[in-house]
Amino acid sequence: MQPPDSVHSVSLGADLRALRRARGLTLAKLAASLGRSVGWVSQVERDVSHPSIDDLRAIADLFGVQLSLFFGQNTAPEAEQGCIVRKHARRRIGSGEGGLVEELLSPDLTDDFEVVHSVFQPGSALEKPNQRPTQELGYVISGKLDMVIGEGRFTVGSGDSFRIRGESHSWANPYKEPAVVIWVIAPPVY
Repeated sequence: MQPPDSVHSVSLGADLRALRRARGLTLAKLAASLGRSVGWVSQVERDVSHPSIDDLRAIADLFGVQLSLFFGQNTAPEAEQGCIVRKHARRRIGSGEGGLVEELLSPDLTDDFEVVHSVFQPGSALEKPNQRPTQELGYVISGKLDMVIGEGRFTVGSGDSFRIRGESHSWANPYKEPAVVIWVIAPPVY
């Protein structure tokens, strides 16, 4: 039986391994950054050991992801695990602050990419431009979004798509309806 102050999910270890690899960290570097042993990190990645809430906070801070990434993972029927993500079982990612609600559509973070369902509420905006070493593609399902990608300024709407290749970018939804966008990001950042 696991201790009451620990958290475990079906894909926590695989997600941690994927985040570590996407950031180019070795087990030793991650262990040193967390003040833990290489063996402990290895056991967490193999789902042999279960991190405490404080451990998860430290891991989330180190990788620059929301703590919520490690929660809300529903157990799918065995035949669907790693293949199917049901609408009601999506993992919520991000804080939801600033009018952006995101859910992970990928079963976990073990692929070379992740797929995210994003809803940008009316009046929401990214206050500070973002730049990360990724390639990203967005497809607008509904609504409109104003995008700044590098030096370009664009308005994208339903049926439009856009690509970001490591450029500085920002977004805003000054419109009266939510904008729904599917993002594909490589390597995974959440």
